[in-house]
Amino acid sequence: MRVRKRMRLRKSVLIFCVAASAMLALAALPTVEKSIAAGPPAAEVKIDNFSFTPATLTVKAGTQITWTNADDIPHTVVSEDRSFKSKVLDTDEKFTFTASKPVPTRTSVRFTRR
Repeated sequence: MRVRKRMRLRKSVLIFCVAASAMLALAALPTVEKSIAAGPPAAEVKIDNFSFTPATLTVKAGTQITWTNADDIPHTVVSEDRSFKSKVLDTDEKFTFTASKPVPTRTSVRFTRR
């Protein structure tokens, strides 16, 4: 009889542990989904009327910055230190750069004739 009680107790403890583990895993799921969906930090800059919006931007390392040309005229995006440069961007084209260090990113917009 004692052996059966021990077996039942062990089985009950095992079932409880499995159920508790499953509940903890399900409780953590929304947090994991948010962090996966969030991805790397991102910033967007619009080129319009020969200017940037926002005009200045400070980002952390790893931030993806996307410039979108909303002008009717092609432009390029060039960093002040020339560490990156876009191809010529026509209207509604985008350029994405991932910052490698946490410094202010100032860029200039250039008019490009074709």
